[in-house]
Amino acid sequence: MTNQSNIRKARVAGQFYPDNPKALLDLISSFKFKAAQKHDVLGCLLPHAGYIYSGKVAAQTLAGVNIKDTVVLLGPNHSGNGPDFSLMPQGYWQTPLGNVEVDSRLANLFLSSSQYLKADTFAHIDEHSLEVELPILQYFRKDFKIVPITIKAQALDLLKTVADQLADVIIKHDLARSSMFICSSDMTHYEPQRIAERKDSLAIEAMLALDEDKLEAVVRKSDISMCGFAPAVVLLRVCRILGAKNGKLVKYQTSGDASGDISSVVGYAGITIS
Repeated sequence: MTNQSNIRKARVAGQFYPDNPKALLDLISSFKFKAAQKHDVLGCLLPHAGYIYSGKVAAQTLAGVNIKDTVVLLGPNHSGNGPDFSLMPQGYWQTPLGNVEVDSRLANLFLSSSQYLKADTFAHIDEHSLEVELPILQYFRKDFKIVPITIKAQALDLLKTVADQLADVIIKHDLARSSMFICSSDMTHYEPQRIAERKDSLAIEAMLALDEDKLEAVVRKSDISMCGFAPAVVLLRVCRILGAKNGKLVKYQTSGDASGDISSVVGYAGITIS
């Protein structure tokens, strides 16, 4: 029996996505993803807004992915709570579709490999960016584990160092076939659709080139309000170290595609890395 004190409660069920299991499954099913041939990937970029705005991008991206035994979730720290790199090392995450277990073995391997990763639950309690990915992952696979990491740090050299440490654990313990990385990030925030699309195309181009230096540079130069650019830097570097050669944009849209209001939108991209 699961220890109830060891459960990270769902915080945005009923807000970002339905809290009723049937309604949640029905909504994800409505996103009209094809029964695509599934491929192994090293990583993905997925958005984390309310499902009516970004769920289609996430679902259509994951529809073509073999979800591995363990998903390392990398997300921004919107609240600012906790340390620069907050890793929840054990327990379960609750969703309307059931609890998802933290892979405590891999979590502790990561913690022992890095002086920067800190065992921390506080940063995760109210953070939505990782939670929002879970029900869509559960839709496509029931029995996976997670390692949840929120990232507050912004310095490029520090992000690269932590990425190197994460990749080293995966290589040293031969875990590339059983684990994958997902970065949770929205793209440009609250600009006219034409501007958002132009800015986001620059960030997407850098990501498809698997170039974290280019991504960091273009985000700063073009003032792209990509909330998860720091975890995206980590994602790109980890995947490249693990042998990634290709980035693919599966889908891009903005909140304006759902709301009809293109005067102030948020951009959403679904990218796979293999």
